[in-house]
Amino acid sequence: MIAKSIPSLLTVGNLFLGIVAIILIFNEKPEMAAIMVLIAMLLDGVDGRVARALNVQSEFGKELDSLSDVISFGVAPAFIMYVVAFQDLSPALAWIVTALFPICGALRLARFNVITSNAGYFIGLPIPAAGGVLATMALFKDEIPVSILLTSTIVLSLLMVSTIRYPNFKKVGIPRNAIWVVPIIIIVSIVLGVYFEHHLSKILFVPLLIYALYGLKKNVDRRLPKRLRKRGKMNDTPEEPVKSEKPA
Repeated sequence: MIAKSIPSLLTVGNLFLGIVAIILIFNEKPEMAAIMVLIAMLLDGVDGRVARALNVQSEFGKELDSLSDVISFGVAPAFIMYVVAFQDLSPALAWIVTALFPICGALRLARFNVITSNAGYFIGLPIPAAGGVLATMALFKDEIPVSILLTSTIVLSLLMVSTIRYPNFKKVGIPRNAIWVVPIIIIVSIVLGVYFEHHLSKILFVPLLIYALYGLKKNVDRRLPKRLRKRGKMNDTPEEPVKSEKPA
């Protein structure tokens, strides 16, 4: 009974950290709020693996995970960006862009839940990665113009509902006899986040951004050869001989 509850407890921890991140941002602690989102990403990454290692996967856990992700990686990062960077903008524009992000995240999760294919890739940018990029990008508000932050929020929103393929690392599982390592990793991550809140979140922004851009690059690489092949076929097509208009 206890083993069956472990994955759900990790998911609830993910949700709890998302709510804490929202509280922290309204208490003017953006760095710590971003750290909460990043630790929630860690919990989101291990809950499913623990469930598979214990062989306790369930539809309940899947739905709980999606609902938690909307809060932790949709609403919380959007509020972090809004409070940090968007409050001086036109209210209508700021509200629409802020709302767009969790809405696209919810659509992304709904599509993920109904897809039965077990392909080795995600369709659309996963919401934890998008939320991690947005939450940590907000910390660079003094270095990045607000216009770029606004545009980036819209782009991340659209990437989540796009058909671009992103690498899926879910096949990297956790052995059943190594589950005891999970709480140690979580505790160490929390300690590092608390002690290095001003630096760790900005450092982790880089790999998250690379992952988001990687899907775009792979999409371009996949489509470009097709266009080149089509163009090559058109160039190789022999021209029809011009008929003479002179009488025989």
